Parts: sequence; C-alpha cells; structure tokens
Amino acid sequence: MNIPAELRYTKTHEWIKEENGIVTVGLSDFAQQELGDLVFVNLPQVGDAVTAGEAFADVESVKAVSDVYSPVTGAVCEINEALLDAPESINQDPYGAWFIRVENVTDTVETLSAEEYEAMPKEG
Repeated sequence: MNIPAELRYTKTHEWIKEENGIVTVGLSDFAQQELGDLVFVNLPQVGDAVTAGEAFADVESVKAVSDVYSPVTGAVCEINEALLDAPESINQDPYGAWFIRVENVTDTVETLSAEEYEAMPKEG
C-alpha cells in the first residue's frame, strides 16, 4: 500500500496536504482499494463551507456509494473538476487525484502521520 510520508491522514482514510494556508484533500490508497472501481464522484461547489468530520462529497463504486469526510473546517476554494469526467483517476493515482482545496481553515480533525496511519488497524 502506498502511503506518502509527506501527507497527513485521517481515520476515515482521507489524506491532506497543507501548503501556504490551503489544504488539499483526497482519498488514500487504502480507501480506493477498498471501494473498488469508482464510477461517479459528487463534489461540492467552490465557495461551499465544509466542516471537519462531516461528509463533503460522495463516491460511487461498483460496490456502493460512500461518503468522503472533510478533515478540516473552511471554505472550498477549488475543486478537481477532472474527477467529474474521470472518477477512475482516483483508482489510478489516489494522491494525484485530489478532491478539493480548502482555505480559511479554522478546525481540523485529528490527523495521523504516514507511520501512524500505516500502523492503524483497518477493516476490510
């Protein structure tokens, strides 16, 4: 399983990367493997508020529809529109296929280092 050391992870299998006050959010390699082939992504709009620990998007696979949870509270400043036409890119490159970028972050859920995430018990 691919777990880049420079990212932070949540217990709900999202990854985050913070640069210059902007937080980029995506699904971990583990999450995309568990979900299977993704066929649809529902994203918020630019300007929407997201809340730490609450669902901000959902992904549909051949198995089921699953929520994607925001690791931060803030305002969506960018969405990855490419995912709307090519949700399978999440399966191909989970760390390149980010979902949203968030600015004005005021709260964050507990995040894990790559080592902590790799050691975390996973169901599936």
